[in-house]
Amino acid sequence: MLTTIPIIIITILLVFSAAFIVKQQTAVVLERFGKFLSIRNAGLQFRIPLVDRVATRLSLRIQQLDVNIETKTNDDVFVHLKISIQYQILREKVYDAYYKLQNPNEQLTSYIFDLVRAEVPKMILDDVFEKKDDIAKAIQRDLKEAMLRYGYDIVKALVTDIDPDATVKEAMNRINAAEREKIAAQHEGDAQRILIVERAKAEAQSKRLQGKGIADQRREIARGLEESVDTLNKAGINPQEASALIVITQHYDTLQSIGADTNSNLILLPNNPNAASNMLNDMTASLLAANNIIEASKKNKK
Repeated sequence: MLTTIPIIIITILLVFSAAFIVKQQTAVVLERFGKFLSIRNAGLQFRIPLVDRVATRLSLRIQQLDVNIETKTNDDVFVHLKISIQYQILREKVYDAYYKLQNPNEQLTSYIFDLVRAEVPKMILDDVFEKKDDIAKAIQRDLKEAMLRYGYDIVKALVTDIDPDATVKEAMNRINAAEREKIAAQHEGDAQRILIVERAKAEAQSKRLQGKGIADQRREIARGLEESVDTLNKAGINPQEASALIVITQHYDTLQSIGADTNSNLILLPNNPNAASNMLNDMTASLLAANNIIEASKKNKK
């Protein structure tokens, strides 16, 4: 009785060790005496205890490998690139993935280094930034072709970071700042030119309106003088006396206007009590002389 108990316990342990569970999106490689036996997928699986063993468990989910690479561009600038590779093991090629590659991550890294250092040195630094998607596509294409024979599918390749040398970045920032200052200066010059043109247009418009105003003013003054002379003629005053009276009136109006402005610095010469009389006499003489000339010319025509 006592001898059967250990046998029962051992049997139970062997039964439990014969069963194993494989998780979803996982493949188990089973070996018998060190030789490949089979690949087991998700679910409850069985093996022969002490004969069969689980060699490895491989995840079939998409995995990511990040690689930092330093390389040189065509214009002799050293840059650091961060490449992210998303890959997965093909379910139908689990055997190749496990038995053909000793260290998949290191071998993937070696391929990535080789591909990047073959592509980037063909480009100048600006093209590396502009064509990073082309670099990623080239890596994915070539890496996919190289790794399919080993059971690995390259789902996506991404260039997640491009970091030039610090001195190069500083120079690029200076170039960018200088370019922006140049553009700002051009815009400022354009604004000044537009302002000057608009001021010239405004001044021309102002002068035109000012001239029109002066012309209108003189026309109204002439009309007023004409009406004043007609009124005085109706009162029995001849044209010469009427004109003289208007001139004297305007003279005293001017003196009154000057005297009313305390801040005026205008000096009117001559300015004595006889000035108006002298001006009236001179004007009367001038008008009489003009009339005599007109009458003489009329007689000569006859």
